[in-house]
Amino acid sequence: MEKLDYSKLGLKVGLEIHRQLNTRHKLFCECPTDAKEDKGKKITFRRYLREAQSELGAVDPAALFEAKKRKSIIYYAELDNVCLVEMDEEPPHSLNAEAVEIALTAALLMDAKPVDEIHVMRKIVIDGSNTTGFQRTCVVALGGVIKVDGKEIPIQTITLEEDAARMLKTSDREVEYDLTRLGIPLIEISTAPVITSPEEAAKAAKAIGDILRATRKVKRGLGTVRQDLNISIIGGALTEIKGVQELDLIPKVVENEVKRQLHLIEVAAKLKERGLKEDMLILNPVDVTDIFSETQSKLIRRKLSEGMRVFAQRLPRFRGLLSYEKWPGIRLGAEMAGRAKAWANVEGIFHTDELPAYGISQEEVEAVISRVAAEEMDAVVMVVSKEDKAREALEAVLQRASEALKGVPEETRAAKPDGTTVYMRPRPGAARMYPETDIPPMAVTQERLKHLRENLPPTLGKITAYISEKYGLSRQLVEQLLDKEMIEVFEEIVNRYRVQASVVAATLTETITSLKREGVQVESLEDKHFVEIFRMLSNGVFAKEAIPDILRWLANNPAESVEKAVEKLGVRSPPREELEKTIEELLEVNKHLLDDKKAINKLMGDLMRIYRGKVDGALLNQLLRQKLEEARARTQQQS
Repeated sequence: MEKLDYSKLGLKVGLEIHRQLNTRHKLFCECPTDAKEDKGKKITFRRYLREAQSELGAVDPAALFEAKKRKSIIYYAELDNVCLVEMDEEPPHSLNAEAVEIALTAALLMDAKPVDEIHVMRKIVIDGSNTTGFQRTCVVALGGVIKVDGKEIPIQTITLEEDAARMLKTSDREVEYDLTRLGIPLIEISTAPVITSPEEAAKAAKAIGDILRATRKVKRGLGTVRQDLNISIIGGALTEIKGVQELDLIPKVVENEVKRQLHLIEVAAKLKERGLKEDMLILNPVDVTDIFSETQSKLIRRKLSEGMRVFAQRLPRFRGLLSYEKWPGIRLGAEMAGRAKAWANVEGIFHTDELPAYGISQEEVEAVISRVAAEEMDAVVMVVSKEDKAREALEAVLQRASEALKGVPEETRAAKPDGTTVYMRPRPGAARMYPETDIPPMAVTQERLKHLRENLPPTLGKITAYISEKYGLSRQLVEQLLDKEMIEVFEEIVNRYRVQASVVAATLTETITSLKREGVQVESLEDKHFVEIFRMLSNGVFAKEAIPDILRWLANNPAESVEKAVEKLGVRSPPREELEKTIEELLEVNKHLLDDKKAINKLMGDLMRIYRGKVDGALLNQLLRQKLEEARARTQQQS
């Protein structure tokens, strides 16, 4: 497989790093930003959102895409974390001054220029993630710079905005959201598109993350950080990829997007070689349901029994190009399926490049080809759905076929956990932004900036040196704690309980990494789990060897307590009297080892088999030595 030369390809990447701020209350109300442990009263309500024209009469394409789904939106609100502002039943309150101060601090750390006055804007979002139909956002600073391997990467804007609601589930007719997250302050750092390699993109994202972590005022954990990428190459198009959760995934996402664009450029060249013209792509869905009346395809049979029909669309000159795969998983057929799913909410498509398969016979394929009058170089796409949705899906497929002739379409895509992406929606236009009239501007005074400059937090390098010296840890271990954003919980534990700092640090870094490699869902572990584990360890409830097993169990049962994990795993330490009795019985059985210089080593193996994970090895060793000396003394007296 050819090695990509990103310099020759003209790769340009811009980052948009989003991070929740750890403020006392939300951006435009007094609701807390931390979810309550004890769930309070919950209410549910339903809304519908639709597109609207801008002040100039334009309609944003992304808003139009969401509006055409016409879904009913159901919201769940815990009243301990949600008020009338989030429900859009009350005007927003004043802009959160604490959040502004954190954003300005981050801006100063990046040498950005704060604005003189902060004006809140509305950004149209009608997928239901905001009850208002828009997201409130404001520019806090412009310019600035970060450094990556000696290279300066300009910062374009630093904005403050309200986080969106969390989607619970979606279906053909409805989408459900939890409003707890809606309104949490979110800082967004946008770089210029000057990043030129996948590795540099990851390093730039980390550099921004390091600066935000240095403020000690950002939230951490699942869902608190989101990284969006804007990627283009020569001959391609600007593609926005949203929702890259893991820092380590950024290089993979960039590489895959470059390959995707190269693939589409090559496909476009092949279509032109074949003489395809745009006016040859004519929408003409043909009902071919009768061809599948006796089909062996379980999927088609099930859908036909539900009253659905099969429609086919000819794609002239596309034969072999839908399944053409220069790189694994990158195919035009998958692009068309993604477009059909997004625009018409169908399960997927069939196409003749991959048939016969899925129970569809060669005879059925030939009958479909004949029915739509496809020629030798043509492909045929089929959709099984209700008639209106099938036609809508094939219209989306045909539109994607038209774009394939031109090359790479500008679009917004969603990142998947494996580093590939899927079509999400069209790229938004300028018509989605307009002023927020309910919130007065906030002045950024020179006095305020002077105070912030005089009280800037130390860099992560200084924090590393301080923590390393204070707790006697290696710089490498402290850097791991910082990278995993576990320094706060580390300090809380070692300052509250009598536990070794090195054991706590190793657990929060190396143990968690090891469990993650095993496939354990460590993301479900919370700070309270770690704090409680070390509280119980300091009280001698179990041995430190049991910690990985306890964490593994809690990751699979995050709603349960550490006490429950200890009970289920059977790792509770026995009383000291029981330990002493067991050791005495062991010595009685092994009297022949009393004079053996290696008796400790031989007997410790037996004890650890009994008490591994229940009793600290050092304690067992101490008790064994004590009892061994006593036994030897008794033997000498008797002789």
